[in-house]
Parts: sequence; structure tokens; C-alpha cells
Amino acid sequence: MATGRNGPIAALDIGTTKVCCFVAVEEAGGLRIKGIGHQVARGMRAGAITNMERAEESIRSAVDAAERMAGETIREVYLSVTAGQPASQTVDVEMSIAGQEIGEKDLIRTLKEAQSSYNPENRTVIHALPVGYKVDGNRGIRDPRGMYGDSFGVSMHMVSVQNNHVRNLTNCVERCHLSVAKLVSAPYASGLASLVEDEMDLGVTVIDMGGGATTFAVFYDGEMVYNEVIPVGGGHVSNDIARGLSTSLANAERMKTLYGSALASPSDEKEIIDVPLIGETEHEVANHVPRSMLVGIIKPRIEEILEIVRDRLAMSGFAKVAGRRAVLVGGASQLAGVQDLAGRILGKQMRMGKPIRVKSLAEAVEGPAFATAAGLLSFAVRKNFNDQLSGGGEGKNPQNRLLRIGSWFKENF
Repeated sequence: MATGRNGPIAALDIGTTKVCCFVAVEEAGGLRIKGIGHQVARGMRAGAITNMERAEESIRSAVDAAERMAGETIREVYLSVTAGQPASQTVDVEMSIAGQEIGEKDLIRTLKEAQSSYNPENRTVIHALPVGYKVDGNRGIRDPRGMYGDSFGVSMHMVSVQNNHVRNLTNCVERCHLSVAKLVSAPYASGLASLVEDEMDLGVTVIDMGGGATTFAVFYDGEMVYNEVIPVGGGHVSNDIARGLSTSLANAERMKTLYGSALASPSDEKEIIDVPLIGETEHEVANHVPRSMLVGIIKPRIEEILEIVRDRLAMSGFAKVAGRRAVLVGGASQLAGVQDLAGRILGKQMRMGKPIRVKSLAEAVEGPAFATAAGLLSFAVRKNFNDQLSGGGEGKNPQNRLLRIGSWFKENF
């Protein structure tokens, strides 16, 4: 089965707490999800595989459920990448054109030079995104074709991850008899799923708060210009609750979901929560604590995560282009009070994001927790559209040739 515009597209998001598989088809109105499969992730820690067999079982279960629902057999998937110590770097390349008109050959030559100039040791480049052109030092040029100048340059955003992580991840997927169509940075996918075009152009930060890691990406001028991963997420909040209240992880997760909040309220002292003690089977042995104690455990950890995001963003040098807008996605972002607390700590206008470019019959997968999986589908459509342009039809749209060159460059990584 060939994936692409004439066939189903499969996305596989392997997270720390869940494995999610979407099977979608393209229609006149956009993408429609036909099959959904999600399973509790096992053998994973902070987005990295710790037990190959258990991770393989989780992937097989999620893929099988999606295939059955869609009535399709999956052969390849677009796969998200969270761990592997992702590195984000901008590479600037400038070449002399001696006053000549800039054509496609100059673009390709410059892109090749950017490719060859960035060879990180023991790392795999998963994204190479042109984020800006310049002619004679003048920046902010989106389409340099037809312009004259003495020098022509391009700024490329390179995202790379450790080779061993890529090997482990792809090997685990291939053991499920699947091939990997493309590796996609998780925050990049989340942004493609949840951001509107104006946000991408004007500057925005998308923050994906997952179970084992928090990722964020900065979009500006229509493209991702920076991304980073922080190995702390919602699962750490649950661990804090379990330790602090001497209860099991399952009970900690339940209390976090039902009663948890990142912000205190006046009624917290009066509201009493039953906390089953770890190892005890009888409900009568439960400890009774005020809700304020639960909030007192949750809030510091959420504050820590958001403060790290704020500090890393400031250190990256992209805080200014990120603007005053930020979008929250991911399962942990749905905890009560997180949006308000994030606005205070980051000093930004916050909104909750959700997949806006896919349609599904199941409302459950239209929330923030499934933004990465939905974004993988959006990436696939973007990529396949550019692939089609490379086959012809250039004359109908003056932008097509430039998109074709961008597609060529991405395909060579």
C-alpha cells in the first residue's frame, strides 16, 4: 500500500505514557482520520526506549487497533521524536553570485553548501528548514528568485538527534513490520497541528507538556526556528503526589486528574480527599488530607517546568521573535490552572491548543493530548504536496518551483 495523496497516511506518536496511531485519508475538505489506536506506553522513559519488547508490544497494539478501525493495512508511518537529546542550530551560508540574477541553480548550490557545512558527530539530522534568505546582507527575503546581488545567503534551521536513539526507535518500529517514512520532531508536529497561520508568521511558542517530557518550539515567519526538549513532564507530577501522600502511582494519577490544580483556591483547606495508602487494600485505611496539600505538591513541579521553559527560551536567543503569544498542548497541559500559571510565569498570552487541521469521528482525539499525532499527519500532507510539485505543474503557480526546491532539500536529508 502506497501512502500519499492517493492512499492512507499513518502517524505514530510514541510517548512516555501513551502510544498513539492515526490512519487518515485526504478529502476535499482536508484530512479525515479513519482509524485510531492508542495504548498505554510500556518500556519507555522520557521518550526513550528502555525495554524493546514491551515497547514493541505497545506499538503493535496501537497500530492493530488503528488498522482494524480504518480497515487498512499500514506499511509505513510518520514517526515522532522526543528524546535523543535533540539539538537545534541555525546555519548561515553565504555565496558570491557576482551581480547575477538569482536562479534555481543558485538556490540549490546554496542549499547543498548548507547541507555539507553541518555534519554533527554521532547525530542524525531530521530537519533542515530554510528559515530566511538574504541578498547583499538584506534579510527577510522570502523568495529571492529574480533578484540581483553580489552575495546570496540562506539561514537553515537544523534539528539533529543522537544516532543511537534513532536506531533504537526505528528498529523497534521495524520489528512491528513497519517502515519509517520520516522522523519528525514532536514539538514541530504539535505546532503544525495546533497553530494558525498568523501565529506562525508573527511569532509564537508552542509548549507540549507530555507525560515524560516537555517540548517547546518557536515559530516565526511561517517556519519553526528553534525547538528544545526538557525531560520533565506530567508523570513527574504524579510521582511527586505518590511520594508525598504515600499512595500508589495509579491513585496519584487519579487524584491529579479529579482534584488536582496548579493554582490554589480559598476552598482547598475545607475540601477533604481520601488517599488510599500504598499497600493497603481496605478503604477504611485511607488517609484523609485537605485538597490544599495536593495542590501544594502539584504547583511547585508545574512552576519548575514552566520556569525551565522560560529560562531556556531566554538563553536560546529566540525569545524576542517568539513574541508574546504561546500555545499549550499535551496531556499535562489540561490540568486545572496550568494555563493561568503559564501566563504568569512566561509573561505571555496563553491559549489551549488542539488539532485544527484534521477531522475525526471521535471527539476524544481532538484534544491537546493528541496534537503531536495529528501534526504528523499535517507534516505528511505538507511533504507529499511538495513531492507532487516536483513532478510538474510548475507554471500554474509562481511559488511552486521554490517549494519544489525546498522539497528536494528535505528529501536529501
